[in-house]
Amino acid sequence: MKQLTFIFLFIAFISCKDHSSRQEPENQQGETITMKYAQGFSIKSYETYKILEVASPWPGAKAPFRYLLHSANSTFPDSIDFDEKLEIPVKKIVVTSTTHIPALEAMGLENKLSGFPGTRYISSEKTRKLIDSGEVQELGQNENINTEILIDLSPDVVVGFAIDASNKSLETIKKTGIPVLYNGDWTEKTPLGKAEWIKFFGVLFDKNEEAEKIFDDIETSYLKAKELASLSKTKPVVIAGSMYNDKWYVPYGNSWQAQFIKDANASYLYADTEGEGSLALSFESVLDKAGNADTWISSGQFESYGQLTENSVHYDKFKAVKYKEVYTVSLSKGATGGVLFYELGPQRPDLILKDLITIFHPNLLQDHENVFFKPLN
Repeated sequence: MKQLTFIFLFIAFISCKDHSSRQEPENQQGETITMKYAQGFSIKSYETYKILEVASPWPGAKAPFRYLLHSANSTFPDSIDFDEKLEIPVKKIVVTSTTHIPALEAMGLENKLSGFPGTRYISSEKTRKLIDSGEVQELGQNENINTEILIDLSPDVVVGFAIDASNKSLETIKKTGIPVLYNGDWTEKTPLGKAEWIKFFGVLFDKNEEAEKIFDDIETSYLKAKELASLSKTKPVVIAGSMYNDKWYVPYGNSWQAQFIKDANASYLYADTEGEGSLALSFESVLDKAGNADTWISSGQFESYGQLTENSVHYDKFKAVKYKEVYTVSLSKGATGGVLFYELGPQRPDLILKDLITIFHPNLLQDHENVFFKPLN
């Protein structure tokens, strides 16, 4: 009995995956697809297959996820270690974040989308037409996806996201036999890093070159706008964020939001802070530090100065409120109320940057019509 127990434990031990020791198959040299800014994933192309590895599916993830992508009837070494195996190009997909929608649309693949949890949050006119015509099915809530409808749709893959390792909904989907791939675009620290995740979707549909070209155009547009902003001799002082439950939440200085302000050649008052998420401050401390800030951006759900002062008369003490220099993303919405910034923004950082440049430096980019950031009514 002791001998059998030992054998069982030994087999269990060697069967456990050790992500840290994953190696390339012998006698094979893969070609790495270049990532200029994104740090959360990598793609390696071999003769008959590709390896997509997501290193940062969520903050603090202890091990990467490794996905084997192969074409129909292709062969690959038995020694490859992977979490999911997927035939490409994908013909039918389910995604779970609105940030995934613009990448599909940019490559003309929105008709490959078959389902989405929380379709009312989708703003894009193209995808909304597909929803209205019944081609994209409602799947319920992200935390509790309707697996019966999902199984009926029979997608080739579900692209999910998670804030930590415990995602019961996605684990349930895996048990049905539908491959689940984690997308960690939201964990990137830079605007262009987030946008580069279009290459994640490019490899799923075997459109690597097209995804590369789309990203290169976005990068070029962003860098040209950044260079133009640097020519301005003025540098306005900026405050960001908004109140929620008696706390004012502002982006940390190492966040992607703060990077936009820096690249738009403005001075962010909390640029010297570092951390994950947002910095929670009292109203009084923000007023003391930012009362004389020239501009206030990302003012929460407020859409008008009336709503602002109705919430608190103390907002009138801010210079940006007195001189009507408060801007919000809440005015740019889709037909069902979804905020466009949270959907298209990560994919088009060049448009966000141009919006901010027109706010901070009105004499530059005079032909640009703001897409996301608009002044309060």
